[in-house]
Amino acid sequence: MNRLRVVTAAFIAGAVPFSNIAARRKAGVDLRTVGTGTVSGTSLYRVTGFSTLALAGVCDVAKGAVGPLLAGSDRPGLAAVAGGAAVAGHNWSPFLRGAGGRGLSPAIGALGATAWPGPVVILSGMVLGKFAKQTGLGAFLGQVVLVPVLARTHGKRGALAALCVVVPMWLKRMAGNAAPDQPSVRVYAHRLLYDTDLAPVSTTA
Repeated sequence: MNRLRVVTAAFIAGAVPFSNIAARRKAGVDLRTVGTGTVSGTSLYRVTGFSTLALAGVCDVAKGAVGPLLAGSDRPGLAAVAGGAAVAGHNWSPFLRGAGGRGLSPAIGALGATAWPGPVVILSGMVLGKFAKQTGLGAFLGQVVLVPVLARTHGKRGALAALCVVVPMWLKRMAGNAAPDQPSVRVYAHRLLYDTDLAPVSTTA
């Protein structure tokens, strides 16, 4: 399969919103209307519970591996780009009019097919963040160390695979689900680090 077809297939596979499909079928809920509007496993869990999350989660991870597997081990550069395309499709799904998740699940799938320590690093950051009650920050720190860790274990091909999934994840964190009311470097930095908006400043008369 040629390069364009591989990347296109990866993007389309990544764009399939399994979490939203599961939420609609199980609870009749569109995740874009729940909480922050993020179409993610966390939102799905809150709406339907663990069993539905587990099934949708497996699908979201698997779709990230489609492009890298189509590219094959003999084309590591293409596999890395395909992994990034799957994450981008998940984050800005055309099936959800540009809405989506944060890309963690397809990134795990993509790196599972290209550089196996990647999923371990991502999950470790999420777990540590959960224990510290800073899930967004934990995920960010896991992504920060992803490139150097995979560069150490898999060389340039590992670093490229990591970079290709990290970039769309960070862009999505900064873009959020809506433009900020008052855009500034501080606002976007907070989104990048914590995956949340700054708390509004209270005023008193």
